[in-house]
Amino acid sequence: MSVSTAAADQSVCTPLPVLGRDVTVPLVTGGEVSYAALDYAASAPALQRVWDDVAAYAPYYGSVHRGAGYLSQLSTDLFENARKTVAEFLGCRPADQVIFTRSTTDSLNLLARAIPADCEVFVFETEHHASLLPWQDARVTYLDAPRTPRQAVETLERALAGRDPYGPALVCVTGASNVTGELWPVRELAAAAHAHGARIVLDAAQLAPHHPVDLRDLDVDWIAFSGHKLYAPFGSGVLAGRADWLQAAEPYLAGGGASRRVTRRQDGGVAVEWHETAARHEAGSPNVIGAYAIASACKALTEAGWDTLVAREQHLIAKVREGLAEVPEVRVLSLFGDDAPRVGVLSFVVEGWNSSHFAAALSAEYGIGVRDGLFCAHPLVRTLLGSDPQTQGECGAPEAAPGEKSLNAIRVSFGAGTPDEHVERFVNAVRELVAEGAKWQYRTEDGRCVPAV
Repeated sequence: MSVSTAAADQSVCTPLPVLGRDVTVPLVTGGEVSYAALDYAASAPALQRVWDDVAAYAPYYGSVHRGAGYLSQLSTDLFENARKTVAEFLGCRPADQVIFTRSTTDSLNLLARAIPADCEVFVFETEHHASLLPWQDARVTYLDAPRTPRQAVETLERALAGRDPYGPALVCVTGASNVTGELWPVRELAAAAHAHGARIVLDAAQLAPHHPVDLRDLDVDWIAFSGHKLYAPFGSGVLAGRADWLQAAEPYLAGGGASRRVTRRQDGGVAVEWHETAARHEAGSPNVIGAYAIASACKALTEAGWDTLVAREQHLIAKVREGLAEVPEVRVLSLFGDDAPRVGVLSFVVEGWNSSHFAAALSAEYGIGVRDGLFCAHPLVRTLLGSDPQTQGECGAPEAAPGEKSLNAIRVSFGAGTPDEHVERFVNAVRELVAEGAKWQYRTEDGRCVPAV
């Protein structure tokens, strides 16, 4: 479906109901306005459907596994059925495992603990810190930022060609950038990895809320994502994929639930037989509500229809990009170029403005929530900006004079729950701030830009 067709189709232009859609916030200039939540890339609002499902289950909450009581057995069934729902959502293979974690960061740290001791890891410097940093105990090769999808594949192929062909290797790559929103060539990178005997893990934190993610179709070995970006609250995440390295590794946490049998040895010590299922890495009482919320979100997105959701999001992306293009002082950041396909995440700088000051004014004067900074992807943002990592600016004055480099950026992000009015208000606010300046005075407090009292 084209963007123009999507705009004409009223069903496409109807956002999914989310919590907070009726929240109003005060403005420093007086009065209140409905809050425009445009920071989905950090945490998306919970779908109303997810909240309703969790509320219906809450009175029946119980501890999972081994409990003889009705509520415990009900919760156990719900927890394990949530695992099956996630497996279906991700297109998992029959032998794959689905492990519930706390987040994408937790998932990738778990996998980093499970890789063989002699494993080589290849990761682009453009990754979010969640997928850039967990591998530091391994032999890591950090790859330079590519400027085209083809260059990304060629860079990886050259790096893999120089490795030990008989040793284990892992490639870690994002599906969609949390800075630019650009889609990465996951299938091609997976093919390159497998051609050189390496495995690949996909950071789908920014991809899964916006596009269907199928493990078999993409031919990746593992997928990691977070519930709080998938319209599901309660702090859960997922690591799904091949079982062999996970089964061979020591449990991520040692404790109840991960152990199948524990006995005392004659020497006075303890002998432990660990589970080989997903339970091996889920020690302790799991976040049942978090897992159920993820499963509910997976069902809601699937039932809404990905064709409709993607078309509607492209309609919103077009609105934002066309609006920002009309403001000469705005530069949208891009790695692969303006025509690269992307999800609803865009970062930009405004000539002559401190990004923190601009974001604070959007919030305080227009009731619009965006994000400013380096977005936990410091190497990527500094590459895109060409900025000095040692330099900081004050929010009360322009960070950079016309023609000078910006030191951080502003990110606007949206998704299935975003109404047209929010992105239209955002574009109008950018135009007005650039043309007229802020109406209020701002100061730096605890490192943040805030309205002066």
